[in-house]
Amino acid sequence: MLQQTPVVRVVPRWEEWMRRWPEPADLADAPTAEVLRCWDRLGYPRRALRLQECARALVREHGGRVPHGEEALRALPGVGEYTAAAVTAFAHRRRAVVVDTNIRRVLARAVRGRALPDRSYSAAERSLATRTLPAEEARSVAWNQAVMELGALVCTARSPDCAQCPLAAAGCAWVAAGRPAAEEDTRRRQAFEGTDRQLRGQIMALLRRDGEAGEAALLTLDATDAPRVHRCVQSLLADGLAVRGREGEGLRLP
Repeated sequence: MLQQTPVVRVVPRWEEWMRRWPEPADLADAPTAEVLRCWDRLGYPRRALRLQECARALVREHGGRVPHGEEALRALPGVGEYTAAAVTAFAHRRRAVVVDTNIRRVLARAVRGRALPDRSYSAAERSLATRTLPAEEARSVAWNQAVMELGALVCTARSPDCAQCPLAAAGCAWVAAGRPAAEEDTRRRQAFEGTDRQLRGQIMALLRRDGEAGEAALLTLDATDAPRVHRCVQSLLADGLAVRGREGEGLRLP
């Protein structure tokens, strides 16, 4: 839920989610339509489907319990490198290289002397994080938590508070270098307004509200571009986020 979504938006959804489905078996048995409704507008609703698939795998393969070990975790649907490491470190209290945006930024500044980390997570960053993480298990867990919080609250992207940072006087390479500016990012960013992603979200919002939408209702979402509507409908069908309506037309939640 927290992937690319602010905490303030996630908390009420998470609390409702855990009230309704406190155990993997509860989520595994839940109607998929209700899962998508509860996910609401957290973004990338395919993650809700992967989470339910994960719950079903936990019930089927692990007796309804979350397995220990990054290899076992990564074998679950929708679980990647970061999630497996985070669960291992924060839930199971074992050593794991957890690298989120905040940890990447702290390491980029404190060790590499750069204002910001690489644009995408690189092998060099992974190697640096692995070398930096304390070897002793309890310290490694505390280190992950501390550095993540340091990046979130002090060593922020736009307004780092170096006067309050414990690393500033202890050898931060970025501060020692005079806090050089970040390299200019010349990549073009796609606007959200008018994109297929926006229209997919509008279709999902309609389905969450009404449960089903006919062809006419779908076309009103972009009355000037019917092929675009049909393209987005097909993509939602392909992703398993919607199925054809009861009469074989329109859409409904699965």
